[in-house]
Amino acid sequence: MNDRQDPYAQQQVYGYDAYGQPVYRPDAPERAYDQYGQPLPQQSYGPSYGQPHGYDGYGQQQYRQQPQQQYDPYAQQQHAAPGQPQAAAQAPLQTSVQASVQASVQQEWIPRQADAPPAEPGAAAPAEAQIPEPRPAPDYRTEQFSFIEEPDEDSEDVIDWLKFSESRTERRDERKRKGRNRFVALAVVLVLAVGGGIGWFLLSGGEEKKAPSAVGGAQKRDVIVVHLRQTRGGDSATVLLVDNATTKKATAILVPNALAVAKDGGSATTLGKSVQEAGTGGTRDALNTLLGSDIKGSWRLDTPYLENLVELVGGITLDTDTAVPGAKPGDGPLVEQGKGRSLGGRTAVAYATYRGPGEDQGKPLARFGQVMQAVLRKMSSDARAATTTVESLAQIPDPSLSVQQLGASLAHLAEKAKEGSYATTALPVQADGTLGERAADTVVKNVLGGTVKNTDKNAPPRIGVKNATGGAAAAGSAQVTLVNGGYTYVDGGTVGTAEAASSVIYPDEARAAEAKEVAKTLGLPERCVKQGKGMGNADVTVVLGKDYKG
Repeated sequence: MNDRQDPYAQQQVYGYDAYGQPVYRPDAPERAYDQYGQPLPQQSYGPSYGQPHGYDGYGQQQYRQQPQQQYDPYAQQQHAAPGQPQAAAQAPLQTSVQASVQASVQQEWIPRQADAPPAEPGAAAPAEAQIPEPRPAPDYRTEQFSFIEEPDEDSEDVIDWLKFSESRTERRDERKRKGRNRFVALAVVLVLAVGGGIGWFLLSGGEEKKAPSAVGGAQKRDVIVVHLRQTRGGDSATVLLVDNATTKKATAILVPNALAVAKDGGSATTLGKSVQEAGTGGTRDALNTLLGSDIKGSWRLDTPYLENLVELVGGITLDTDTAVPGAKPGDGPLVEQGKGRSLGGRTAVAYATYRGPGEDQGKPLARFGQVMQAVLRKMSSDARAATTTVESLAQIPDPSLSVQQLGASLAHLAEKAKEGSYATTALPVQADGTLGERAADTVVKNVLGGTVKNTDKNAPPRIGVKNATGGAAAAGSAQVTLVNGGYTYVDGGTVGTAEAASSVIYPDEARAAEAKEVAKTLGLPERCVKQGKGMGNADVTVVLGKDYKG
C-alpha cells in the first residue's frame, strides 16, 4: 500500500462542469470557480454604485445597483447617466437573460450528476490529481432567443400571379365558348329562316298572299254592342263597334233585328225580341254564341241619352238620305235631305229612328250608324275627356262595361273616326234570320274573327210559333213541348185576331216531313199541315188556334 498521501483525499466534490467532470474543493482555501469551471477573481469592491461587485455565470463582472431601483418589465428602457457604465443600464435585462440561460444549463448537467457513479470509499486517487481545464462557455446572446417570422413576399407574388394567370385563362376559354355558341345559334337561325322562306314560297306557289294576322283571328279586338232603344214603341237598333288594335281600324257592324238568336233553354228568337225580353246581358250572350265572338260589354243608349250625347259633343254634321217630317201635319221637315246637314240632339234622334213608308228595318238601322259615326268624329280622343262626357250622361252603366272602360273605348274609336280608319258595314241576314256563307266569311270571320254556329246542317229545325188562341198560356205550353221534342223554339209573338183552327206551314217540300212531325208533337191533326209562307227565321211555322189543347 502506498503511503503517499493522496492530495485529493481530503477534497470534497464541489460539483461537475459542463462536460460531466467532478470539480473538487480542497480543504485549504482556493479560488472559486463558476459553473463553467472558470476561476473567479478574488478582488472585491465597495458598495458604491457602479463598481465591480462580482462575476456572473458567464464570467462577466457585475456592478452594484442602487438598492431602491427595481426592474419593471413594462417600463421603457432607461439610459445610464453620464459617467456611469453602460452595463448598469442593461443590468436588469442581462440578469433576466442570464438567469434563463443558467436554468437551461443546469437542467442539462444536473441529470448527468445523478447518473455519475459515486466514488468508492478508500479508492486510490490518481497519482497526480489535476483539475481539468474547463472549456469556454458558449457565448449566449439575446438575439439567439429572438424568433422573428418574416413574410415571404416572393411566395405571395407567385400565388397572386398563378391566380391571375388561372383567371385570365378561364376568361379566355369562356369567351371562346360563348363565341362558338353564338356562331352556332346564328347558323341555326339562318338555316331555319332560309328553309322557312323556301317552304313558304313553295307552298304558296310563288304568289303573294295576305298574312294571317291581316284577316284571321290572331288579332287584338275590342268589341262592344250598342243598343239604341226608343222610349216610345219599344223598337231598337243594334250596332257592334269593333276596334281592331292589330290593323288599327274600326268597324261598325249593323245587326238587323230579324237575326235569329238562341235563348236560354235552347229556344230561338229574334234579336229585336231578345233586346226587349232578355235585356243587354242575355242578348250579349246570344250574340257571342251565334257569332263565336268575344263581346266586351253592352251599352244601352236610350233615345234621351242619345239626344244628350249629341248636345254634349256640340252637335253633329252628316249627309241625310231622306227628309224627316215634323211632328204635326203642316209643320216643315224636322230634318232636310242633303249633304252636310247640321243636327242637334233632337233632330239627330229623329233622323236615327225614322222609318219611312215602305222601308224595311234596315233603313233606320243605317241612319243610326251614320249618327254614331258623326258623334265619334266630334268626341275627344283623350280617354279622360271621353270618360267625362259619358259621366255627364248620368246613365246607370251595365255591369259588363264600366264608365271608365266605355270612355276609353269611345276615345280609341273617335281617334280612328277622325283619321278616316272607320267603316260601317251591315251583317247580311237571310230571309229565315240565319247567316249565310257570305256573312260568315266577309263580316263574322274577317271583322269579328269569329265563326258562325248556326250554319250546321245537322242543327235541330227551328220552329216558329205564333199565338192566335186569344190567351197567353198556349205559347208557353207549345214552347215546352217543342223543346222537349228536340226542336229549336222561335217566338213569333201574338196574333191580334184569334183563329179557330191551328196550322203548320212549311216553305218548301224539303220541310214537309218535318212539318208533319211537328204537328204530331203538338197534338195537332195532320190536315192542318200545309205549304205556305211562314216566319223568315224559322224552318216551320206554327199558328196556334183555339183548337190547340196544349
